[in-house]
Amino acid sequence: MEKISAAAFADTKPHYPLLDGLRGVAALIVVCFHLFEAYATSHLDQQINHGYLAVDFFFILSGFVIGYAYDDRWKKMSSWEFLKRRFIRLHPMVVFGAILGAVMFYTQGCSVWDVSQVSLALLGVATLLNLFLIPATPGFEIRGVGEMYPLNGPSWSLFFEYLGNLLYAFWIRRCSTRALSFLVGGAAVGLALFALFGPYGDLCVGFTWTPNDLLGGSLRLLFSFSAGLLLSRLFRPRFIKGAFWICSLMLLALLAMPRIGSEVSLWKNGIYDTLCIVLIFPLLVYLGASGKTTDPFTSRICKFLGDISYPLYMVHYPFIYLYYAWVKNEQLTFVQSLPCAVALVCGSILLAYLCLKRYDVPVRQFLTRHLLRKTK
Repeated sequence: MEKISAAAFADTKPHYPLLDGLRGVAALIVVCFHLFEAYATSHLDQQINHGYLAVDFFFILSGFVIGYAYDDRWKKMSSWEFLKRRFIRLHPMVVFGAILGAVMFYTQGCSVWDVSQVSLALLGVATLLNLFLIPATPGFEIRGVGEMYPLNGPSWSLFFEYLGNLLYAFWIRRCSTRALSFLVGGAAVGLALFALFGPYGDLCVGFTWTPNDLLGGSLRLLFSFSAGLLLSRLFRPRFIKGAFWICSLMLLALLAMPRIGSEVSLWKNGIYDTLCIVLIFPLLVYLGASGKTTDPFTSRICKFLGDISYPLYMVHYPFIYLYYAWVKNEQLTFVQSLPCAVALVCGSILLAYLCLKRYDVPVRQFLTRHLLRKTK
């Protein structure tokens, strides 16, 4: 068996190293996608245009890995124990991201959001909400752009990830493979209808507390998580040579694809989003799970990317707020701000690695010792 990622613990099954690596590739693309938000006027002209679809890839990966790790353990594990395990895995970085966002909040002022008007009391309430992953309703959304988590925007996907874990613990895991197939099919239809006929012409939804975003985010989670779980049950590996590099290039091409269609033909981009999520991403997960790392360099790359993927996702966005404000205040072009853009990406990677080693893993080890019962 190949070396286990630092993201794993002794009481879990070994991870698929290529899937860990692909998760890291997707996280890096997300950082770059968010960085280009500083220069976009809407989703229509956003660079690395489909970077938001990385979240759907994460959800499929999550369903696949959870099905693989836990489907055969329910005779010896309660739903409460499963949820504690997921809390231990996910929540330390939720806390870190919220605190980082709160500490940096008053450095991020610009014309788009006036942080100087936010009192310390309101910032404290927003911090507590984010710490406990409680969405900020409009009265408590202190940045003023509608985010559920205005201190660390990407926390919205953790809100839906937790919902997926609850659904798995109390319902979806009990579904037969046949019933799960119907659920995946129905969710795919709902997702396609939203993408084609919804108000945006894309699936960059789920991060605000509005009916459309809540519906779109729920459909993204329900299909992708369930599809990943179904794939884990049906999975029969076939060796794919060079799978990591093939899948990484495909993922980069798919997420960097320019916007398809225009304001008068939003449905065209909806078709693209649907095809990526429903057909291509499950294929990429299958290829990644089928592949093996056959050389030391690829093994090290996959391990490193897998290790930093979740911390990177959770620490980079407070710096994106700061970068966004700086670009807007100084009216900079991308070329003018390129050195700081590179520094942001590299600095986020370094911070993610330090968080992993000095905070995330030690805290999870502490929580594991104190929250999980001892099993033989």
